[in-house]
Amino acid sequence: MRSISDEVYAGAVRVQPDSAEERKKGIASVVMLCAGCLLLNMLGLQLAKALGLTLYLDCIGTILAAAAGGFLPGVAVGFLTNALASISSPFTAFYGSLSVLIGLCASYAAQKGWLKKLSGILLTIVLLALIGGALGSVLTWLLNGLQIGDDMTTELSKRICARCGMPPFWGLMSANVLVDLADKAIAVAAAAALLRLLPRRWLELFQSFGWQQNPLSTEAKTAAQQRYSRTMSLRSKILLLITAATVLIAASAANISFMLFSEATQDQLAQLSSGVASVAASMIDASRVDEYVERGEAAEGYAETENRLRGILESSPDVLYLYVYQIREDGCHVVFDLDTEAAEGGEPGEIIPFEEAFYPVLPALLAGEEIEPIVSNGSFGWLLTVYKPVRDANGVCRCYAAADISMTQVIANEYAFIAKVISLFFGFLVLVLALGLWLAEYNITFPINTMALAAGAFAYNSETARSDSLSRIRELGIRTGDEIEHLYSALEKTTEDTVRYITDAQEKSEEINKLQEGLILVLADIVESRDRYTGHHIRKTADYTRIIMEQMRRDGIHADVLTDQYINDVIRSAPLHDIGKIQVPDAILNKPSRLTDEEFTQMKNHTNAGSSIISRAITAVSGDSGYLEEARNLAAYHHERWDGTGYPNGIAGEDIPLSARIMAVADVFDALVSRRSYKEPFPVEKAMSVIREGSGTHFDPTVVDAFLRAEDEVRRAVEANCEDGTE
Repeated sequence: MRSISDEVYAGAVRVQPDSAEERKKGIASVVMLCAGCLLLNMLGLQLAKALGLTLYLDCIGTILAAAAGGFLPGVAVGFLTNALASISSPFTAFYGSLSVLIGLCASYAAQKGWLKKLSGILLTIVLLALIGGALGSVLTWLLNGLQIGDDMTTELSKRICARCGMPPFWGLMSANVLVDLADKAIAVAAAAALLRLLPRRWLELFQSFGWQQNPLSTEAKTAAQQRYSRTMSLRSKILLLITAATVLIAASAANISFMLFSEATQDQLAQLSSGVASVAASMIDASRVDEYVERGEAAEGYAETENRLRGILESSPDVLYLYVYQIREDGCHVVFDLDTEAAEGGEPGEIIPFEEAFYPVLPALLAGEEIEPIVSNGSFGWLLTVYKPVRDANGVCRCYAAADISMTQVIANEYAFIAKVISLFFGFLVLVLALGLWLAEYNITFPINTMALAAGAFAYNSETARSDSLSRIRELGIRTGDEIEHLYSALEKTTEDTVRYITDAQEKSEEINKLQEGLILVLADIVESRDRYTGHHIRKTADYTRIIMEQMRRDGIHADVLTDQYINDVIRSAPLHDIGKIQVPDAILNKPSRLTDEEFTQMKNHTNAGSSIISRAITAVSGDSGYLEEARNLAAYHHERWDGTGYPNGIAGEDIPLSARIMAVADVFDALVSRRSYKEPFPVEKAMSVIREGSGTHFDPTVVDAFLRAEDEVRRAVEANCEDGTE
């Protein structure tokens, strides 16, 4: 049975004839489309900047390319737009992922026909605004180190936050979505208008881009894309492979990049902290440290030193805390501890307990040695701390100058770095997947699926159907230049050879059928030459059996049995139903008077004789002998009666083969309406009455009912036989 997809494909026509020249034109046209749409995006972006708009107007070309050329041009234009814009504004490169998503969604909207109706255009605008506004806000939030700076808070977001009580981020997202709705409304409307202005010939050239075969109609293309696969389609496997390979490579590269960035960031911050601590240490008069601890601000020079330390802290925004501790057995004795917005500093002489992270290096600190930077997460937060010893003239460590940098900011920077990497990777991944999908579809899945559909929709039931099916395979015109083209060539040749073989086989089969029918008629003529009544009778009964069977099928009686093949078999074999009379002596066969009981017994034996003759023929025939099986049934049982009083076996009801029950009616009716030496022909009305009276006793009631319902056709057959002189 052919599937819906097969039926769709069988009636599909090509979009346009394909040739090498057409394919070159298609490639050139798509390159021009991408270049023009890229220029349109850049002009829109520059216009928005020149007018000082809060809009971007940088995706009109992306939407147009996706709608006119498909997902690959749309994704390519979106990606290249951000790549070019990043030359003057590097931060723009990180938003390439949003542009490629816009290209994909615009392609989907165009494929669904959304850009041709108002409701679809509105839905497209909302969808693209959610990408640009909502996802854009999340991406901006991540790229700025998990912080929302004042530079991102527009007047609209402030008003939304003030009126609705939203947190800054949600207010910003709401504002961005509203602004982006206006931006995408202009972009979609402009792209839809331009799409309508493009000549149909251009659109056909854009759509023909990439085909490695004659382009398919939209219906056939959909059928090829939706071809059922038992597990996973080849298209999905290729996409999965490309995705897995790309993600694996990108993940490895991102992990290495992150590790290097993290190490470099921490090293850089450690060096910064070390430099600040070293400068602070150089400003401490080591000989007066004990006095500073005991007297604090009352000590000479303390205030001046503290002010210099504060100047160092203020000039180093990345440094969170700057302090000077004297390390003793009982804890950290404060020498200097500057107040900050994060925390108030300790008073001189105040003892600060050791943090747990410093326990391993306490011996070194107590010995006045220099230590490596330490990361701790204690009462003052998650910090990277660098200690620099302050030594007196004799080289003795009197205290340590320390600078702290918040690790939270380090992690925020690392998250921002990862967000940038993922954003860049995602845009590139979508571009690679779009290219991979495009190559896989036009070079592998479309050729293979269209071959499968063409083969599955191949019709063998007539010469015209075979010719049309073969033409559809030839019209595929697959020219991938690789193994798939070899497969197509083999399929084309095999199909041509098969059609040729079927044609030859059918011609030979027709010759055999004609020979068989001729032999049947020869046998019938042999009987006719011996029985002057039987010859015309065997031909007329074939007509009546046909009429009865066709009426029964129209009435739905035995519809599962009365197939075209069955009816044909019965009609072909009907002339053989009296073949057994060839063994009846001429004296009995042509006796003009009533037969004696002994003669009638010999006459009745023609049923068994006919069955035996045809059985020998069946044994001699190899292969299909369906019509001979029915011929044997007709010869053996056409004198059986429905009530079981017939001969030769006395079987009853449905134990009698259907063909024989039909022949019984046809046989008796023809005998009634035909002229014999011992009687005149009955009128049709009287013959019909006799048949009606025999229903349920002599004949199968359902067969009689069908025969009577076909009375008009029966009458025409009787009249035709009379005109032919066969009465």
